[in-house]
Formats: sequence, structure tokens, C-alpha cells
Amino acid sequence: MNSRQRFLAALDCKPLDRPPIWVMRQAGRYLPEYRALKEKYSFLQLAQTPELALEVTMQPLRRFPLDAAILFSDILVIPEAMGQGYHFREKGGIGMDYTLENKDQIEKLSTTAIEEKLNYVAEALKLIKAELDGSKMLLGFGGSPWTLATYMLEGGSSKDFSKVKALFYQDRDTFELLMEKISDALVSYFRMQHAAGAEAIQIFDSWGGIIAGENYEEASLKWIRRIIEKVGSQVPIIIYAKGTTPQIARQAACRPKAIAVDWTIPIEEAAQLVPNDIAIQGNLDPVLLDTNPSIVRSSAQRILTAMSERPGHIFNLGHGIHPTASIENMETLVETVTNWKRPG
Repeated sequence: MNSRQRFLAALDCKPLDRPPIWVMRQAGRYLPEYRALKEKYSFLQLAQTPELALEVTMQPLRRFPLDAAILFSDILVIPEAMGQGYHFREKGGIGMDYTLENKDQIEKLSTTAIEEKLNYVAEALKLIKAELDGSKMLLGFGGSPWTLATYMLEGGSSKDFSKVKALFYQDRDTFELLMEKISDALVSYFRMQHAAGAEAIQIFDSWGGIIAGENYEEASLKWIRRIIEKVGSQVPIIIYAKGTTPQIARQAACRPKAIAVDWTIPIEEAAQLVPNDIAIQGNLDPVLLDTNPSIVRSSAQRILTAMSERPGHIFNLGHGIHPTASIENMETLVETVTNWKRPG
């Protein structure tokens, strides 16, 4: 069984000797080869040039025996394709080229020709698919409608998310107009990713945890559900929503193929909230990769042991790998998982 077959079996919740492993943000600044590329090219050049996106995607797989490649891109390609570009601020964080401030601006956002505008993503996926040659799983991804809306309405990275919350509470019709547009664009985008070679897609609801619990359904989850209803029969969907532990059972009711959980809940407790035919992904605290190999090994083994009786576990971090992560610790993590054997 190769890595791709192992990953597909885990998504189908079949018993395996060990879980597959990939790492959120597995390409990036913790790798010296990525930093070398960044000295020559901007992030946007790397993401928008298929040959460079291929190179960055493959860098971690050349170092570590991971079971999946995840496309190197950004969630904000969707607002950009809709007419609202983005950039990176000099002092850090994301800035949108302008901020959505009224209904007229939202109405002008375009959901047409998403596939043409983001053709560079499709071309990158095709190159990655050819490079993998069936040996590894190929994952695509995108942001959730709510998470994308936070950037679009706040004008970029935010500390209090006051604008997106204000629109949700005070002008639900305009909020839903925006969410419908984003959702439609994502459906087109995910279908395009699948057609270009993505074998599963992770939806990142990175800011789902900022919503009051009683509002999570209306603000975020119903839009994720709408996407799953439209594309979930064509390509497996993994939901990842940071800071939404109380919502795990509701996320499972959307019937994704897998649910990824952050590190704030013991993974065995999360698994109890999810039907046995939905896989669980997670959930090592990314900070542990800044510590030492002994801590990484014991922490990974605890998760592996906790999930040893449940088929359908995909090992991952509880969020993206930090730029400060140690290469030695990453090696230890992958070695621990790939050498682990299920008892009995």
C-alpha cells in the first residue's frame, strides 16, 4: 500500500496499521530551501507561477516521507478572482487592496469565470499530479466563506473582527449576499481543483472560532454545508475550523469525509463526537515542533495510542506549522508516525 492508497483508505475509515500523515502549511519558512526561493520571488510570484508552486509543494516531500502533497497557494485567491485583490503588509499580515464597505461594492463582486481567472492554480495542480505519479495523495484547499468574508470586510488581518460581525448582526441580507457570492465562487473553484487532479479538498474555517457559539451555524456552517452538498459527491471534503470544539458534532452533521480538529481537545474526545464513518484529522499542537525531539515523540505517541482503536485517523498538526519549527523535530514527528504500528 503506497501513501496515496493509505490516505484514501483512511478517508474511507478502513483499519490501517498506521495513520497517514501530512502537515498543515507543510511547505514554508521553516525550510531553508523555501527561504532561498523567497529571496528570489515574492509569495504571489510563487503562488501564481505553476512551475514555482510545483517546486514549493514538493519541497517538504523531498525531505520527509509524508503521505500527501498539498497545493501551495493561498485562500485569498478567491476574493482576488472576484475583484478584490490582496497583498502582504510591510509589518506583517494581509491587506486587501480595498475594503468592502457597502452593498454596492458587494454587488459588483464577480463570480463568473473563476476557473479562467484561477487557471494558474489548475496548471499547478496538473504539474504536481504528474510529478507525484500516483505515489502520494494530492490535496487542494480553500477558505470557508466566513473566513474569506472576514478579510474582505475587515480589509485584511484583524484583531477584533468588528466589521464582519457588525454586518452579520445588523444587516443580514447584505451579509448573506456576500456569503452567497463567495460560496458560489468556491464551488466553481473546488470543481476546478478536482478536475485538475486534487483528490480531496480541505476547507479552512480559520476564523470560525471568533463567532458566538449560537451564531456559528448561520454565520459559517450553513455555507460550508451548502458547498459540501454541491461538491462533496465529486471530491472528498475535509473541514478544518480553528477554535470550534463545541461545534464538532454539528460539523459532522454536514457529512464531510473528514473533520480536522485543533489541539484544544483530546483527539479521542473529538472522535466520540463524530460518526465512525467520518475520519478524524489531527491534532498535535504546532508549538511542540519548537521544543525538542523527545517531547515531539512522546506527544505524537500519545495521539497515536489514543486513536489506535478508531479507523479513519489522519495524523496532522492542530494548525499550521510555525516558521520557527525545527527540522529535527519535524523529522522526529514523521518518523514516529510512519514507524508506529497499531497494537495487535
